[in-house]
Amino acid sequence: MQNSQALIIGASQGIGFGFVQQLLANPFVDKIYATYRHPDSASSLLSLSENYPQKLTCLTVDITDENQVIAMAETLKTLTEKLNLVINCVGLLHDQSIQPEKSLRQINPEHLLKYFQVNSIGSVLLAKHLLPLLNHQERNIFAAISAKVGSIGDNHLGGWYGYRSSKAALNMLMRTISLEYRRKSPQTIVVCLHPGTTDTQLSKPFQKNVPPEKLFSVEKTVTQLLNVIERLTLQETGQFFSWDGNPLPW
Repeated sequence: MQNSQALIIGASQGIGFGFVQQLLANPFVDKIYATYRHPDSASSLLSLSENYPQKLTCLTVDITDENQVIAMAETLKTLTEKLNLVINCVGLLHDQSIQPEKSLRQINPEHLLKYFQVNSIGSVLLAKHLLPLLNHQERNIFAAISAKVGSIGDNHLGGWYGYRSSKAALNMLMRTISLEYRRKSPQTIVVCLHPGTTDTQLSKPFQKNVPPEKLFSVEKTVTQLLNVIERLTLQETGQFFSWDGNPLPW
């Protein structure tokens, strides 16, 4: 689709940054809006915006803060009348204080809350405030990067309580969003996407037992996900897809 407008949430590194790089090379994408949280971790993204000032605009937002999401949406409304592609790439698996739980002994309520704030609630805030920019006559996509470990039906190993449950909550929120969007923004396809294990900072501590053929480069992951997005139909809204286009169980 020519003259497409894309918004990549969480674009400072990893998969989000990979989306920005590939969309910059896509002649059908007219404008990219890319968000980051801290400038000190977004130097590569900000450098790209200097090199592509007409095509790439960077915005600061913490999607766990609704006031910041509102401010971002209002700014976008001054810059464009529509969005054709929105991908939320923000996710938390570990940081300096949080590690995935291996057993119930490691459950920490504050850590669980942070998992849900980052991995679940952010997407529903985006859906709430970006609706006016998605409600137009052209086919458009609102996608969130989920994870296969968030599938309840596919959980055979246990562990990772906070990450698994927050991604499962994300899936339910996106499914519910899709039902409301059918009425309020009928040209929007709402989906969750599993990227596969990708060589990023998020997966770095957990790559040891991943077979080389199942550890994807960021470039490969983004290419695969864009192929899935390109093929989506309105009838597939509200579904959960893997990187190869196959549906995943809830």
